[in-house]
Amino acid sequence: MIIKSAKYLISSPDFQQCPKPDRPEYAFIGRSNVGKSSLINMLVDNQKLAKTSGTPGKTQLINHFEVESLPDKHVPGKTQTTPWYLVDLPGYGFAKVSQSQRKQWETMIENYLRKRENLVNIFVLIDSRHAPQKVDLDFINQLGAWELPFCIVFTKADKESQKEVSKNVKAFLDAMRKTWQFLPQSFVTSAIKKMGRDKILLFIDQCNTAVKEQDAN
Repeated sequence: MIIKSAKYLISSPDFQQCPKPDRPEYAFIGRSNVGKSSLINMLVDNQKLAKTSGTPGKTQLINHFEVESLPDKHVPGKTQTTPWYLVDLPGYGFAKVSQSQRKQWETMIENYLRKRENLVNIFVLIDSRHAPQKVDLDFINQLGAWELPFCIVFTKADKESQKEVSKNVKAFLDAMRKTWQFLPQSFVTSAIKKMGRDKILLFIDQCNTAVKEQDAN
């Protein structure tokens, strides 16, 4: 996939105020400080698109970005782009916020994930520097209970040795196997080294093609 353009569109306090659901949509979510903004910027090759912050919990709304892409192999002269939405969601395992604020965010995220009709896939970000965290496993199990499609993206793979990253990834997937018969697709990434970028974009491209074929039938 070749990214032709990516731009910020709107931030919404609930799913009902999100843009018209007229194209495939992909949501990114993870614990605070998991490197979500850096990953999004790496995917669309624009370091200024999603605002990165050293302060956990900075994202507090449903942020939509409008993306136009081309397949890797497109016919010269036929430059019809595919439009899709990339969505930056607030983190779970929230930073230091009040109980009422936390509940408000939880409700906003649940309503969006369960009711957004054009949502194709959820990318759940996991920090590859750490052993499996209960908050991550609980969130993933909740997605399973809601029967929502998702992939796992292990982030910050450049921050530890390859051996340590591999150990943590294996430990996380092994922890999932205790409750999951089949594991979702997973990606190991580094925003600094652009590791995993092509694989994630290929996955999105394949999903976009499947949506087009489904709409055509």
